[in-house]
Amino acid sequence: MQPTQDFVTLSRQVGSPDADLVILAEGNTSTRADAASFWVKASGQSLHEITERGFVQVAFEPIVAALQQDLQDAEVRALLESASLVKNGARPSVETFMHAWLLQLTDVNVVIHTHPTDCLGDLCQTTPPCWIEERIFPDEIVCCGRKTVWVPYEDPGLVLAKRIAECVTAFMSEEGEVPKVIALQNHGLITLGTTGAQAMAATRMAVKAVRARHQTVGITKPLTSQEIDRIHVRPDEHYRQRILWGNSAFLPSTDEGSRSSQNQQ
Repeated sequence: MQPTQDFVTLSRQVGSPDADLVILAEGNTSTRADAASFWVKASGQSLHEITERGFVQVAFEPIVAALQQDLQDAEVRALLESASLVKNGARPSVETFMHAWLLQLTDVNVVIHTHPTDCLGDLCQTTPPCWIEERIFPDEIVCCGRKTVWVPYEDPGLVLAKRIAECVTAFMSEEGEVPKVIALQNHGLITLGTTGAQAMAATRMAVKAVRARHQTVGITKPLTSQEIDRIHVRPDEHYRQRILWGNSAFLPSTDEGSRSSQNQQ
């Protein structure tokens, strides 16, 4: 069994030097393989030239269960190796834990984790940048949602996955929906999607929005909460999302008072 060619192509696009989302072996991507397992980038692989052999199929259950445990580095390494379903010498990325947890959220089939140059300066500030809760143009809302999840810095790997789970769960409780973008302090971005196109659109639009703010620093006009909510529930925007992403799932309800509840595993 191998990951689909579409997923491999998406991963290479994430790693393209022109996109400036990652360099060297930075970043990782993941997607569901079946109900019990998922594909995730192997540690040390470069997304720019990755092939099917650059991914590892990993079982969900032992990886997700580890978020309830306190493991030492050697135990984490042993778990990642034992949870790999194909023993070919490749080890799953240390970020496998966050991928496993996020892929079990409602309608999430693809996760993209990047370190965009344009975003890292903002993410290395002592306080969350304005774009965590602020939106400045309609397509930022369409592709990135009304708000971004902010995750304070944690040691990459299992500890970070636990904090992501905590912050995303709080976000879903408050917002009533799964986030599209997660910002990691001193680290990078995570985007989620039902399809690879949706996750990639969220990544690209998040970076574009940061660039736009840098060009208008000090004079940026943010949209009001009423303007943001209006774009978020407009039927014509939902239609456009379906055309862009080819999937009707993972879209907000057109009824502001009846947002669907989401799985908070």
